[in-house]
Amino acid sequence: MAENRLKVAALQAPFGPDLDVNIRTVTDLVREAAGRGAQIILPPELFQGPYFCKTQEEHWFETAYPAMDHPCVTAMQPLAAELGVAIPVSIFEKDGPCYYNSLVMLDADGSALGVYRKSHIPDGPGYMEKYYFRPGDTGFRVWQTRFGKIGVGICWDQWFPEAARAMALMGADILMYPTAIGSEPHDDSLDTAARWRRAMQGHAVSNVMPVVAANRVGDEDGQVFYGTSFIADHAGAIVSELDRQETGMITAEFDLDFLNRHRAAWGFFRDRRPEFYK
Repeated sequence: MAENRLKVAALQAPFGPDLDVNIRTVTDLVREAAGRGAQIILPPELFQGPYFCKTQEEHWFETAYPAMDHPCVTAMQPLAAELGVAIPVSIFEKDGPCYYNSLVMLDADGSALGVYRKSHIPDGPGYMEKYYFRPGDTGFRVWQTRFGKIGVGICWDQWFPEAARAMALMGADILMYPTAIGSEPHDDSLDTAARWRRAMQGHAVSNVMPVVAANRVGDEDGQVFYGTSFIADHAGAIVSELDRQETGMITAEFDLDFLNRHRAAWGFFRDRRPEFYK
């Protein structure tokens, strides 16, 4: 029986104030990943520009666009179609008077499968997202792409086991998390990189499902993004990773038929007791 295999990639890079330069950076890395056989390619969160949420400044609202008109979406659509790859595109979305931290899932023909709006919105020093974004109203989303069924959360979503489990229950084959995370301005001694990874590795174990996380790097006015993007297998083991400074991409390949059999054999979904979880 032929194997049902899926090759995924995560991208990592610094991003600055020039939208066109940022799009070119992602375009070049997408091309590199596709050249290595990746079929679903994950860029970092809000790659359109700097991570602006560290302060509360109203001029940033001018950088939001309707989902299907966002320059990152309209740039990635022809690229996805040309290369035959699926790309989850993280954007700052404007919907009438409402603003969201959103993601448009592009399939391998460039078509938009829909929009996910970030469910969990952080609010703390350096990550003041509640000023800019309404809590998402889409619920969690799982996308049937040409290559597999993908659950995608956004950054703070990745810390919540309920989000990962919800997407697994919706039939996801793999979980993906575009991210912008780094130093904590209120506490120079706090480095969350290891626990950031461990949280998602736990999702991989508990759902018997690979996890892909793509972070940014670089010093943005003293807020240093720590990279360490990675791909974990169904047992939570990191099978591919980048360091704290690298600009680049990583790939990993998985057998979806094996994952489905293994997930069933572990019995996590058979033995759930949701009636006790309320």
